[in-house]
Amino acid sequence: MKDTFLLYAAFLVLFLAACSRTEPEISYAVMRLAYVQENGVVKERFSFFVLATDEDGMENLDDLYLYHDREGLRWHLSERDWIALQQDGKMWLGSGSIAMIDEEPLPRGLYRAVLVNKAGEEAARNISFDPPVEPRFPFPSLSVADGNYVIDSKYPVNYLLGYNEEGNYIQTIRAPALRGAIADLKFSSNVKSTALWAEDQLYSTSALTDARPVN
Repeated sequence: MKDTFLLYAAFLVLFLAACSRTEPEISYAVMRLAYVQENGVVKERFSFFVLATDEDGMENLDDLYLYHDREGLRWHLSERDWIALQQDGKMWLGSGSIAMIDEEPLPRGLYRAVLVNKAGEEAARNISFDPPVEPRFPFPSLSVADGNYVIDSKYPVNYLLGYNEEGNYIQTIRAPALRGAIADLKFSSNVKSTALWAEDQLYSTSALTDARPVN
């Protein structure tokens, strides 16, 4: 293909035809303070999610950026990096591990989210970030043993994130109860471990536990 101009041109036409010419949309954007457990140690991280849509489907979305223009900061998420949370038929894209170098606190103030699809079309939305100093609830925990899971969480909403054998995120399921059978969660067969993502939406705080093997 790369040796002939005609084949290259045909490939290029097919590629362009497959790309959307409609802009993506960010209906809502939010940043939250997240407490993340890493090897048993809880550290502060900052989560960033956008309510995203694209007329050609979510698979047409390519890149998500977060800017703090005043401080000259930028974070980049590709489809390999972001977490996708589906709720009430709507898709949230983002990350629970936005962080500063040397564990410094994230600047408060105005941020800007930019969503880009495969055609290069963009959508942007501003975010005001001013979380509380302390969360309302203690850090939660997740245990998995003998095919069952147990969640110890005071947070109002709890999700279970599924990871494959390489540790890559592949699925999110809202926890139907604080304890139950792993099989009842209907995880994909590729899910080999799970972590708890707990949300305090009112006060914009969340918590992410270490992953636990599911079998």
